[in-house]
Amino acid sequence: MTNTTFFETMAEGASKRSGRCIICKGARRLCGKDRCPLMIKFYSQSKSMNLIDAKDIEGCSPPAVFVGRFGYPKVEIGPLIPPEFGDTSLMDKPEFWIGKSIDEIVDLRFRLVRGKYRIDARNFKAGGKIVDNVQELALTEKPLEVEALFAQKPRGRVILDDEVQPFGPSARMEKMSIGNPKFERNLEKSFYDIDMLAKDAVVTAYENGTLISEIQKAFAVGTMGVEKNRKFVPTRWSITAVDDTIGKNLLRTTKYNNTIDEFRIYKWEQLDNRWCILLLPCSWRYELIEAWYPNTTWNPSGRDIEIISDHEFYEGRTDYAHIGGCYYAARMAVNELLMRENKQAGAVIFREAHPGYVMPVGVWNVRENVRAALKTRPHKYDNIEAALQHVDRVMDIPRKTWIANSGILRDWFTQRRLDDYVQSA
Repeated sequence: MTNTTFFETMAEGASKRSGRCIICKGARRLCGKDRCPLMIKFYSQSKSMNLIDAKDIEGCSPPAVFVGRFGYPKVEIGPLIPPEFGDTSLMDKPEFWIGKSIDEIVDLRFRLVRGKYRIDARNFKAGGKIVDNVQELALTEKPLEVEALFAQKPRGRVILDDEVQPFGPSARMEKMSIGNPKFERNLEKSFYDIDMLAKDAVVTAYENGTLISEIQKAFAVGTMGVEKNRKFVPTRWSITAVDDTIGKNLLRTTKYNNTIDEFRIYKWEQLDNRWCILLLPCSWRYELIEAWYPNTTWNPSGRDIEIISDHEFYEGRTDYAHIGGCYYAARMAVNELLMRENKQAGAVIFREAHPGYVMPVGVWNVRENVRAALKTRPHKYDNIEAALQHVDRVMDIPRKTWIANSGILRDWFTQRRLDDYVQSA
């Protein structure tokens, strides 16, 4: 498959959404973006095109697997394989991607070829040896040699997903073999413990130092939980489930700690995403507010900034946050900080996605950048007015707009609290 053919295929898919792409071909910036997301994928893909122009592919998986969601419970599962050997671990460890550009991240991920093998997620044991290999790969600690035979040469298409990291071309897989795996010790323990609840397996692995990205893979391929309840879970669901499970477990401790004594502001910028995190000296409450500028992925043709938010108070929430997995990833990160400090606080996270954020790269972007922000030295204030003045200095959007879109801040300014009565007594 030539580079020209590949790009024309991508452009054809994009033209179904907008006729401008096929006219522009990434050169005229007709969509208004600083860089064309199709071209980013094209350049990354073209680097390895000659390496994947075959039905039989060998390489060292980072290790990485993917479980699809369309048609659930009948889903496509399989390995992610780069056509190269050596230490490929960075390709599937988003915990170490802070500081990398979108180009670098996409280049890492688009070297991964996805094998697809259809199974029944609820009866995966009927899937045979390939299912066993996928499970073993997900539990493996270090890069592992994998060989896959595809029904046809892998092909790529444009997929934009704010939950899952991007990956390269895919094809239906007929055979798969792996080297000798060495399981990550915590994931191995939960795999063989068929009486341990899945949530306990997730928390235990996390508390014993297993990376969240590794736990998410093991959770997705049915290696956790009571044996009769085990099933494959789509990757995008497993990412949110693990973040939510860890976050709730941390909350069971942090929401009973003493509160912080001051208002704090943490700031951070990465991938043309600007972050400002406000911690409040009060009982637990939490909110994520995202502002998507025109010409960003989720506001491609708008003229105004689109703002979306979700929040919870001390009792938590019972419905799924419509802002998606990012909500749970950021909530988990905030509670990691509170756990380290043995404190409790309210948190409002402001996020501005500017036009340089030309394509989504996954929920990890929120989790790891909020984690990174909360490791910096905060600015501390005695009152919320001073703290919000700092927000005004950091963010382009003024405070009145943030407040108008915030359930937590509106409540703060309209509801009396016990401290108000104490101070006025």
